[in-house]
Amino acid sequence: MASAHGLDCDVLVVGGGCGGVAAALSAALLGRRVVLTEATGWLGGQLTAQAVPPDENPWVETTGSTASYRLLRSRVRDRYRADPRLGEQARARRELNPGEGWVSALCAEPVVVHDVLTELLRPLCRSGNLTIRQHHVPVSADTGGDRVEAVAFTAPDGPVTLRAAHVIDATEEGDLLPLTGCEHVLGAESEADTGEPHALPGPADPFDQQALTWCVALEHGSGEHVIERPRDYDFWRGYRAPFWPGPQLGWATQEPETGRTLRRPLFGEDGEQDLWRFRRIRSGRLYDPPLPDVSLVNWPQIDYWLAPVTGVGAAERDRRLEQARQLTLSFVYWLQTEAPRPDGGAGYPWLRPAGEPLGTADGLAAAPYIREARRIRAEFTVLEQHVGVEAREGLAGAEQFPDSAGIGSYRIDLHPSTGGSGYLDIACYPFQIPLGALIPQRLDNLLAGGKCLGVTHLTNGCYRLHPVEWNTGEAAGALAAFALESGVPPRAVRARPDLLAEFQRVLTKLGIPLEWPEDVRTFQR
Repeated sequence: MASAHGLDCDVLVVGGGCGGVAAALSAALLGRRVVLTEATGWLGGQLTAQAVPPDENPWVETTGSTASYRLLRSRVRDRYRADPRLGEQARARRELNPGEGWVSALCAEPVVVHDVLTELLRPLCRSGNLTIRQHHVPVSADTGGDRVEAVAFTAPDGPVTLRAAHVIDATEEGDLLPLTGCEHVLGAESEADTGEPHALPGPADPFDQQALTWCVALEHGSGEHVIERPRDYDFWRGYRAPFWPGPQLGWATQEPETGRTLRRPLFGEDGEQDLWRFRRIRSGRLYDPPLPDVSLVNWPQIDYWLAPVTGVGAAERDRRLEQARQLTLSFVYWLQTEAPRPDGGAGYPWLRPAGEPLGTADGLAAAPYIREARRIRAEFTVLEQHVGVEAREGLAGAEQFPDSAGIGSYRIDLHPSTGGSGYLDIACYPFQIPLGALIPQRLDNLLAGGKCLGVTHLTNGCYRLHPVEWNTGEAAGALAAFALESGVPPRAVRARPDLLAEFQRVLTKLGIPLEWPEDVRTFQR
């Protein structure tokens, strides 16, 4: 694939998660030749490879997401309705929730979402506007002055180097930032750095990062399906963090909002927020005849906070990721063999790791869910003071950004950290995504298309969720395409009022809302 001036493409999107797919989609729809690379064999990131049913806002079905994100959700529902096994009552539901999970109005099996994403991109691949390259891992970059000239990858058929006019980092951990020399931040900032009320009171700590989670799917079957005793089971069975209300393998967890001890039942009555229905991705009763339930375990018991994995050496990273897998396997084994039951018994041996809905052999997700990335030093950084209810005392709503490139809504939700902190959960107003948060302070043709945008350790907690990451990527792809069309670097689009207004009209035509309705804007969530 060749483009003008010896380039391989107009826009290179590195990372095929939520943000990367959306970036490739918008740039290609705007007529640019795009290459989308992904380190794994999956597109979709949180939605698929990491197996995390979407955390979304209450308005996601209408005003609270972009048109393309709603199209994805609609097509997922259509895919389920096309399944002849689905019962007629379920098929007739306008807002069908295949898993009937209570975390989201659309809890679905990752393999289904992956198929829909692939179908969504297929017409652009056929037209020649989009090329997808999987199992491409970025390893180095060539830069000249303040531009990224090329990115080198390891690939199945040998090393590959791709040159592009604009490069978008949509990787899960901001992998391109150190490779390109882009100024960036890692871990937790200090209060002296940002002035945020909940930032670290002492010095910044780059290795104070949110826990990661290696998710697993469990099927509610019959018989016994006890897995082999995990290698690290004895360690995890005896481990308890100083800030945690009980053993890691136990029912006692923290309530995020208050820090109080919380014990959710595994199975509860209808309407109860039990663990099983929390992220259930297949509700068997919706099928005729019924199928076994499948639930996605992304519960506090498998949050891995022993040590960070981002910014450490490759060997140490691999060791820690294996520890995280061992934690998940240990929890499954404990759940099957030792978990106290309400009837006085112990263990749920009929719960079976389910690989089919995840496309894996062992029922564990294809990739870990890493909540926090390296973050660009951006032209504009979103702080707690811009979105947090407490930090904006006396103000109605979040900061209104004149360079808005989209919207989002979620609480500042920080899981326990490798620095030894428990949950931190702070109310937020519905917020905007400022264009300045996508643009590095120095590099002219690198953009943030995912969790590496200009946020802090704190505000990452509300900007990292599925629809916000999607919107961030979609805006980045559109910005790259618009900058090429206008013949200016992306920062000039933000700096010039005429170009900014024109670009925001492009975003609006793409179906990206730039502001919240007035009756929603001051909602405290």
